Amino acid sequence: MQFTSNELYVLINTHLDGGLWLNGVDLSGANLSRANLSVANLSRSNLREADLSGADLHGAHLNGTDLSGADLRGTDLRGAQLNGANLHEARLHEAGMHEANLHEANLAQATLSGADLSGVDLSGADLTGADLTGADLSGADLTGANLTGTDLSGAKLEGANLEGATIPASVKLTLRAGSRGSTRQ
Repeated sequence: MQFTSNELYVLINTHLDGGLWLNGVDLSGANLSRANLSVANLSRSNLREADLSGADLHGAHLNGTDLSGADLRGTDLRGAQLNGANLHEARLHEAGMHEANLHEANLAQATLSGADLSGVDLSGADLTGADLTGADLSGADLTGANLTGTDLSGAKLEGANLEGATIPASVKLTLRAGSRGSTRQ
């Protein structure tokens, strides 16, 4: 299902507090910049190359959603459900993702510099070649995550669980008390 710009405007601006239900829809390339999509259900939708910069998606359901190449800079994704979502090459610079669920999500080549990923579930996620410079991963669950080729320069990892994570030998991590687990190199 494809929406016109006017139809999208009406849908987004008239949804009830119970949330917007758009699961399985095709919104590829849509301009949803600064849209209020909090607690919306967009599971299994196509948001490939969509502009969601500055949007409010806190508490949204995006499980299995294709967000590859999407612009999510400065987006509020606190507590959002993104299990198995495809965020390949997505731009998430300075996105707020505190306590979001990204279990087994594809974040390969994604830009997450300066993002708040504190308390995020990234277990089993593919972060191959992702840019996590300056990201806050405090208390994040990276169990079994693939961090091959990931740039972790200046990232905060205090209290992060890195058990079974694949981290390249070129990355030197100092695990302080509070960091859990071991890493595979």
